[in-house]
Amino acid sequence: MRVHLVDGTYELFRAHFSKQPGREAPDGRDVKATVGLVGSLLRLLHDEDEAVSHIAVAFDNPIESWRNRRFPPYKDSSGVDPDLLAQFDPVEEAVAALGVVVWSMREHEADDALGTGAARFADRAEQVRILSPDKDLRQAVRDDRVVQVDRRKGEVVDEAGVRERTGVGPASIPDLLALTGDSADGIPGLPGFGAKTASALLARYEHIEAIPDEPGAWDVTVRGAERLAGTLRSRREDALLYRELATLVTDVPLDERLDDLAWPGVPRDPFLEWCERLGVTGLRDRPTRWAT
Repeated sequence: MRVHLVDGTYELFRAHFSKQPGREAPDGRDVKATVGLVGSLLRLLHDEDEAVSHIAVAFDNPIESWRNRRFPPYKDSSGVDPDLLAQFDPVEEAVAALGVVVWSMREHEADDALGTGAARFADRAEQVRILSPDKDLRQAVRDDRVVQVDRRKGEVVDEAGVRERTGVGPASIPDLLALTGDSADGIPGLPGFGAKTASALLARYEHIEAIPDEPGAWDVTVRGAERLAGTLRSRREDALLYRELATLVTDVPLDERLDDLAWPGVPRDPFLEWCERLGVTGLRDRPTRWAT
């Protein structure tokens, strides 16, 4: 049995910015992202190779979370297309109409829900598959029991793959993002710390607090060690805050047990009613697995 955990916010943004033509509901609302996400989920749910049996989709709703209180420059909804923001509630209704569990995050982020689900179900399933390319979710990967799936690229990344791509293990991913920064989340990182330097240090020391203050004590060779050590000495507290922001919360209070994530098929009446309401008749016959 596999557990599929989907980053709904990523899928919603991806659908919104896709090359597909715009789409409006009968009442004139922009529903391109919502319809695109539903179509994507239908492909996943009926993919014989993925063999979906247990699934949940997590959303940021709103985009802001506890991290914005800790660090105001953290990513927020400013600059996001209002037509996209207006779909945050309706898309959750759409996913529920597919018979899929929705995790709507308000205080936390969707990634926290995915990390919590991965930690909770890793020992109870053959594999947990996190469907998102986000870099911070690499920290949730665990050998080949919790893997990260990039559907767009057709890539599956296990723990060995994380190490191959980043030079560090999953436990060091928050430290790596703290040093190098993550522009998608508004984490600036520390000046001068590129991916190669940061991964070399963390491959040796694993966590920021274990890196010695004095470069002479570093037993790994990195270019510009004197300058980088000075930056780390003066801004270590900043780095630790950035790591806190990049670290997934793995105890989000999700109500669902593993059995609650079982997907029996698309519930016919709710789905057809949703199609009618949004005028998406082209999706009505897409499901081949209906709930009984």
